[in-house]
Amino acid sequence: MIQRIQTLHLLAAAVLTAVLLFVPLARYAAGGRTVALHAFALRTTDGEPLAAAAERTPQLVVVAVDGAPTDTDSSAVAAAPAVPAAPEAVGTSASSEALPPYLGILLAAAAVLPFATIFLYKRRLLQIRLCAVELVLLLGVLVMETIYFFRLKALFADAAATASFAAPQPTAAFPLAALFFVWLASRAIFRDEMLVRAADRIR
Repeated sequence: MIQRIQTLHLLAAAVLTAVLLFVPLARYAAGGRTVALHAFALRTTDGEPLAAAAERTPQLVVVAVDGAPTDTDSSAVAAAPAVPAAPEAVGTSASSEALPPYLGILLAAAAVLPFATIFLYKRRLLQIRLCAVELVLLLGVLVMETIYFFRLKALFADAAATASFAAPQPTAAFPLAALFFVWLASRAIFRDEMLVRAADRIR
């Protein structure tokens, strides 16, 4: 019975984190359009990568990492309504996506690890250690979500000619739910280990 419970908890944690790889975590206003923060990149509401949208839409301007607006050919980090560019500002060619992939990598690892842990039921101590690693990964996801959200919100506010908005989505709370399920799974695994040791002592 305990084995089934911990399997369900780990599976729930894996599903919650896997969903975050495909759904928006936050939405931002950008030049009359909405840009969504995904695990690996910023995308417009129609699913188009931000860099491609900026090339087609003149009112979108790409913002550099330091918050200064640049040409649409430069490295993209956020999008905002167009503002006058300095005459000396020169764009540089870029093929990278809008955000570094740290959040996506953490989410991918956090989705795979609990699923792999399910199949290690004969090595309960290793399962407990992997649950601890999963908790650390999920905490890292929460930290990265917070950094990305406030950093991009600041970039939008700095570069926007009009007021922009930033709204976190309910899915951004999924890592918290996954943390709870992983904690429940580690408790169930520990109880299972105690039962096995008690049975061995009785023998």
